[in-house]
Amino acid sequence: MKKVSFFLVTCLFICLSASLAFGQLALKAGHVLAPDHPYQFGLERFAELVKERTNGQITVDAFHSSQLGNERELIEALQLGTVDITIVSTAPLSGFTNEFLIYDLPFLFRDTATARRILDSPFGQKAFDSISDLGLVGLVYFENGFRHVTNSKLPAVNPADVNGLKIRTMENKIHMASFRVLGASPTPMAFGELYTALQQKTIDAEENPVPIIYTSKFYEVQKYCSLTGHFYAPTPFLISAATWERLTDDQKAIMTQAAKEARDYERELIDQQNNDFVAKLKAEGMEVIEVDKDAWFKAMEPVYKEFESTIGADNIKEIQALINAGK
Repeated sequence: MKKVSFFLVTCLFICLSASLAFGQLALKAGHVLAPDHPYQFGLERFAELVKERTNGQITVDAFHSSQLGNERELIEALQLGTVDITIVSTAPLSGFTNEFLIYDLPFLFRDTATARRILDSPFGQKAFDSISDLGLVGLVYFENGFRHVTNSKLPAVNPADVNGLKIRTMENKIHMASFRVLGASPTPMAFGELYTALQQKTIDAEENPVPIIYTSKFYEVQKYCSLTGHFYAPTPFLISAATWERLTDDQKAIMTQAAKEARDYERELIDQQNNDFVAKLKAEGMEVIEVDKDAWFKAMEPVYKEFESTIGADNIKEIQALINAGK
């Protein structure tokens, strides 16, 4: 038995030494959404590309459903180097930098083509530059799509219909202010706690993109879905700076290109789910409501003035000029 044990230990030591010698890295990637959300499929595509193009030197394991923590915890884990990669909403990043706040303004973007054009431009890179000294490296923007309001009380057609509703929002001051001006009661809450809170009716409403509403089965605990499209939800693909610095220049190039290809794949899935899942929500018994988006924007527009000094009036003018330039 001793000889066998010694043999196994020796083999393990040799394997580990060989792994280190060849610079093999096993990376952990985490996000908060369901295993059938495009986040997961996008990360899996990224992992396949990286493994193939590094000849197995770098592997990536993707953990869904908040297994590695909520979004703020994932960002902090990247800073500590205990998690390597994450995809998070811009909202929790506002606790680290103001540069992402501009994307949280209501109705900033009206269509995905414009949003993607801006995010993939040098303007989108500026926000990533602002976190380079925070232990975070931003590669690309995945997305969650446009966010919509669901609730269990009434068919919300007009902005005034959410007056008095207790609505879960992310912990983001612009998101909260946008619903506060409508007379709603915004309640920040970690995503992992949301379904139970809706089920127990401790809150009346929430707001999320169609793919999340469906894959998270919110139709089981919410009756009405109003297609407001009030916020567009870009989701930065972040890598720990500690992990990034362990890579060779060739590996960094591979990771960057793989992230771009995974981003395009993830966005294709978002588009497909946005097209398909509205019908599925209806099939599950949810009442889906079309709204006058201009009326909702007019009601939320005071938020722009409220946060002008925080975001920067010049930044707002710059992005609005870029948006209009594409029309």
